[in-house]
Amino acid sequence: MTHTPRHDAPPNCNQISCSFSGRDTPGVRAMHQEAEAIAGAEARSPATYDLVIRRAHVFDGRQALTGLHDIAVDGTEIASVSPEPLGGRQEIDAAGAWVMPGLIDTHVHFYDVRAVSDPESMRAFEENELPGRLGLFLDHGVTTIKSVGDPTGGILAARAGIAEGTLRGPRLLATGCGITGRDGHPAATVFSDNPWARERFTGEVDSVREIRDLVHHLADRKVDAIKLLSEGACAHSGGPTYLWRNPAFPDGVELERLPLELLRAGIETGHERGLRVTVHTTQQAAAREAIEAGADGLEHGVTVEPLTDRSLIDLMLEHGITYTPTLWIDDAHPDARGNLEKVSQAGVHIALGSDTFSGRGLFGANTLEEAELMVAAGMTPTQVLAAGTSGASRQCARPDLGTVAQGKRADLLVLNADPTTDIKNLRDLSMVILNGELAVDKR
Repeated sequence: MTHTPRHDAPPNCNQISCSFSGRDTPGVRAMHQEAEAIAGAEARSPATYDLVIRRAHVFDGRQALTGLHDIAVDGTEIASVSPEPLGGRQEIDAAGAWVMPGLIDTHVHFYDVRAVSDPESMRAFEENELPGRLGLFLDHGVTTIKSVGDPTGGILAARAGIAEGTLRGPRLLATGCGITGRDGHPAATVFSDNPWARERFTGEVDSVREIRDLVHHLADRKVDAIKLLSEGACAHSGGPTYLWRNPAFPDGVELERLPLELLRAGIETGHERGLRVTVHTTQQAAAREAIEAGADGLEHGVTVEPLTDRSLIDLMLEHGITYTPTLWIDDAHPDARGNLEKVSQAGVHIALGSDTFSGRGLFGANTLEEAELMVAAGMTPTQVLAAGTSGASRQCARPDLGTVAQGKRADLLVLNADPTTDIKNLRDLSMVILNGELAVDKR
């Protein structure tokens, strides 16, 4: 029999084709058929991933996907989100449970400001308290936190420990110390009777040169962002003041805004170093000043008065500002909820940030309470979930986080109930996956 080559199929390394003296022998035909069978089986079999979460409802960071999906993970990244079944070396049957990105809390004060007052108490906190408090975030489904005013050396050491695997905890982003004017908040408020901590938790500046030097110093230490405190300095030309009050501290302190030239210099220097700069504000005038100076986001926003200036909301939209409401701490102000509702309805970017600190509530649980307060303020559960995932990743300038999609970081929560219909279902947590690894298993 004369062998006629097949011209309708391109060469394939999995196919075996052989001719000998123009003849196709039975043995060669058998080899050819076997190779084609193997190639066909390989083409039909699904890829095998490190981990597959099977048959889950998915909130992807912005919306709920239709139907059930398999989520595949390879290494630390999401490899596929598929309505079709996928295969994995390790498989978790979600059985219709909900998968969403890990929560991101963008405004946390981690160190205990009352307990840390000298080297010995700092060391005791870091050895005895810090590891457990980090773990609490993971236990509540918070896979990333952003520290916005902790002692620079200590918080960056904790960040390194988590990255190296010597500490168990969520991904830690940090600004280092918060930058304020001389005798500003929190130096003259929270740390008024704790001079040792005051020097480490805050950076007080008097001049443009000082604030530029401090921002460069923090950037050299590889902080993730810069935080400035607008309402906290002694000299400002005629700006409105307010009395700073906090239930944890007995006396009110009158504060004025950071001088405009310092505010601008701090933001400009941060941007020169490629860092996002957010500003602590509470009044409309201070919020406007921060935005016009070039800020990327408002920490707290407007809390101590009603937001009546529609042009300020328009300014937020024009500049792409991220608004972090911190209701967990600011809900005592009667206008805080209404102001959040106004900016949210207008389409301003919202990021979840609790302003959690030691001494009240429980780390991680405070983040969930913040989400519930945001719903109580008028946001929908889906809007709040987005604020705690994709919106928070925008605030942190981390586009690899906060979304269930191919190529994104595999920080995932498995919930037993639908969080898009009831935000309290965030508390019904089954599993936490961090960087592709199972970090919490409550099954």
